[in-house]
Amino acid sequence: MSRAFVKDDANEPDPRFDLPSPDSPYFPEASAWALIRAADAGDSRSAEQATGFVWGDRRLVSHVRRILDQATGRREDRVATLARRFLRTAGEPTGPGPQNAGD
Repeated sequence: MSRAFVKDDANEPDPRFDLPSPDSPYFPEASAWALIRAADAGDSRSAEQATGFVWGDRRLVSHVRRILDQATGRREDRVATLARRFLRTAGEPTGPGPQNAGD
């Protein structure tokens, strides 16, 4: 097998997500952030398992929209790109304009 497909960091611990209790009203927002951050690290699966939400889960759309608005205002291009991808997966429009180019 090619070394390109071998995970060299197989001994690293699984990522930890500092999430509030699932009963907390802040859990969905924290889960949205966990999914975005994990996607940035290339490990969406871990965040999905930790949160119980999947990438593009419609229940998180309002939270991801706020993340997108914040990221756009702060010029955090990578976070904005990931938020738009999440919204597209959820079947949501991501808004007009050049910010969608190249996503």
